[in-house]
Amino acid sequence: MKTLFTNVTALLMDEAFTTLRDGFVAVEGTDISYVGPARPQGSFDETIDCAGKVMMPGFVNCHTHIPMTLMRGYGGGHDLQTWLNDYIFPAEAKWDDRAIAAAAGLGLAEMIASGVTCIADMYIGAEVIARQVMDAGISANLSVGGVYFGDPADFSPDTCGDCAYQKAVTEEWHKAGDGQILVDASIHGEYTSSAPLWQWMADYAHAHGLGMHVHISETKKEHEDCKARHKARHSGLTPIQVLNQYGVWDTRSIAAHCVYTTPEDWAVMARKGVSCVHNPYSNLKLGSGIAPIPAMVRAGVNVALGTDGVSSHNSTDLFADMKLAAVLHNGAARDPMAVTARQALEMATVNGARALGRNSGRIAAGCTADLILVDFDVPNLIPCHDEAENLVFSAHGSNVCMNMARGKVIYRNGAFLTLDLDRIKAEVRQYALPLIFQ
Repeated sequence: MKTLFTNVTALLMDEAFTTLRDGFVAVEGTDISYVGPARPQGSFDETIDCAGKVMMPGFVNCHTHIPMTLMRGYGGGHDLQTWLNDYIFPAEAKWDDRAIAAAAGLGLAEMIASGVTCIADMYIGAEVIARQVMDAGISANLSVGGVYFGDPADFSPDTCGDCAYQKAVTEEWHKAGDGQILVDASIHGEYTSSAPLWQWMADYAHAHGLGMHVHISETKKEHEDCKARHKARHSGLTPIQVLNQYGVWDTRSIAAHCVYTTPEDWAVMARKGVSCVHNPYSNLKLGSGIAPIPAMVRAGVNVALGTDGVSSHNSTDLFADMKLAAVLHNGAARDPMAVTARQALEMATVNGARALGRNSGRIAAGCTADLILVDFDVPNLIPCHDEAENLVFSAHGSNVCMNMARGKVIYRNGAFLTLDLDRIKAEVRQYALPLIFQ
């Protein structure tokens, strides 16, 4: 399939932050084949006129728990630990594969309609989620969120369920769909596991060429409790520092949240290439705090964006997190340049692609054709003095009018081309919600 976009205004997300105007973008197969001011030679199967629209790379949502879409607004008004223990964990105990599939389909529809083309998901039922992702057409780095609550002395990968699950999901799904699915190793968090699991996951990631996905320093209690457990001289080791001792960060890694990380942590992250995934909406809604993002950027840490689960965010509209990532830190620092529109866009696109090891997040020949069109002929985006300013501070997910993932248009003008939304909604209402909440 060869597609030509004409009359293109596009944020290329290159190092120069170039905006292409009145140009052309060609796609062949899954990749972008041409970007420039002149019409490329050759014939095309489809031509898409982009007049009145702005093209940008599809969003990379680097931290999700996609089936938690079913828990939208459930158990609100509580701190993280109360919310988890009294509401979320009891609901999760009732999952089955059919309900996970329905919830994942609903979450994917919401993401696709608001411009997401790639996710990093950590949740139970990864193999079920993988099948939904394959059908939907976006890309995903999937992980299982390894936990171990037993006595460390009794640990064995042969009896630890999450080790067996990690192996099974990796063997079946890693690099499926010509790389559409990547499987990452994962540790749910320092506080939900112990050293033998950390070492096993690190070794497994190294042996199989996997990335790593971990919750890190999301709350003050989590962070301080870790320091109390792991004394080193006169101070305690943070989650970043503890896991570093076991080789967890010796591969491409993402650390979700990082709210209470320290300059010493950032030095480790910058040196090891660990990306921070900023989840500003979720962290604020749960009262967890504000991650020190401008300082982390200055320290050389790659910062990407994630929505977290809908259970703690209430939506998967990454436009909301992109805007919040800018205004929150600008206000907190009393500096309108603390996080610029350009930096916010980078977090949502090219930085996220880098964090997940994806050849996307930019509009350039040779990159994966993950592209979205935003309708700028709508009241909230008129006038447009600066496309980046409008995208970050004025746009929202409903302004997305086309989503192309891996060279295939999967959403256009409100219509889903790879998902049966009516069937998904029926499954959610008639089966999944009664199973979990009745």
